[in-house]
Amino acid sequence: MSENTPVAHDSLAARDVVFIDGVRTPFGKAGEKGIYHGTRADDLAVKAVKALLKRNPEVPAERIDEVAMAATTQTGDQGLTIGRTVGLLSGLPKSVPGFAIDRMCAGAMTAVTSTAGGIAFGAYDVVIAGGVEHMGNHPMGEGADPNPRFLSEKIVDPQALNMGNTAENLHDRFPAITKERADRYAVASQAKLAAAYEKGQIQPDLTPVAAKRPGEGWMLNTVDEPPRPGTTLEDLAQLRTPFRAHGHVTAGNAAGLNDGATAALLTSGAAARELGLSPKMRMVSFSFAGVEPDVMGYGPVPATEKALAQAGLSIDDIGLFEINEAFAVQVLSFLDYYGIDQDDPRVNRYGGAIAIGHPLASSGVRLMTQLARQFAEDPSVRYGVTTMCIGLGMGGTVIWENPNHKDFGSKA
Repeated sequence: MSENTPVAHDSLAARDVVFIDGVRTPFGKAGEKGIYHGTRADDLAVKAVKALLKRNPEVPAERIDEVAMAATTQTGDQGLTIGRTVGLLSGLPKSVPGFAIDRMCAGAMTAVTSTAGGIAFGAYDVVIAGGVEHMGNHPMGEGADPNPRFLSEKIVDPQALNMGNTAENLHDRFPAITKERADRYAVASQAKLAAAYEKGQIQPDLTPVAAKRPGEGWMLNTVDEPPRPGTTLEDLAQLRTPFRAHGHVTAGNAAGLNDGATAALLTSGAAARELGLSPKMRMVSFSFAGVEPDVMGYGPVPATEKALAQAGLSIDDIGLFEINEAFAVQVLSFLDYYGIDQDDPRVNRYGGAIAIGHPLASSGVRLMTQLARQFAEDPSVRYGVTTMCIGLGMGGTVIWENPNHKDFGSKA
């Protein structure tokens, strides 16, 4: 049987979109010293999908209607319509189709929302959605050829093509977000992740990955590689600011360059009932929004405003936040907009990407998996948010409902 906890199926409408389960590989550091140097990106994605299927044996493989897999750099071992290739390599029947998605950092999030639309419409009943990024094999922006009109017609500020510069621009726009605040947030992220590991809150949704590094033997990777537990403010104060002299953004208060894959199983309410599945979350609303590309990190604010309006909710209704930590300043600008303290216990309870890592297109499902586990731990919370900034000036937000809450499914 799967790990799913019981939920009252009579609270689900037939075309409700529900999150059944999510898994991921441990995240690695990109580059020659990383645990996945020499491992193919598609093999990482296959590992996540196969683990998801094994955890949910109630779902016949032939019932899967779609495999949506995201990658930011869609070439090489991340190319060839990766949703289809990963489905085939995972042993799914050849009748199961698949496709590829690119929305940069929100790739996996968009894989989820795109297939969710198909579920709500009635085109799908059971889907797999996720993402993969091997930034060691494919450095961000590798091979890109931006149209010269971006610059000649001043459509995009040249600085917007470098994510670190956009983070410095956010510091300029919000001077109250000092480097000390960003560093303090980063230290807290590391500490929260270390505590979550100590409590066994991260490990249940990781699938071990055996990898062979060139010139070395095989190694079974069972935990994330990027975390630096014990990081202090004094440690971060010593780091250089590579994007601007005397700037604010460092390797310590930003997510690193990482490799990893995620996969999620979503179904309709009707299919969950039929197959005896217990949803971990119900999708309430989702939205994507654009902002000026040179302040890319502010994207979660308008995206969340739109998603809240669609759901008929206010920010005060949200009991848990999973915010992707591309940069500390990006999270802090979101929290400041809503008047939420950076130490608020509703925010990133297990830590975030500053500690765990951010393999671009895979991260959206990592946020969802962590929120789902927190829902199970805390039935007092009814609604939660997963949100992230996206390159070239966008944000994405999904609002979820906790099936463990006493009012789940009601209109109250």
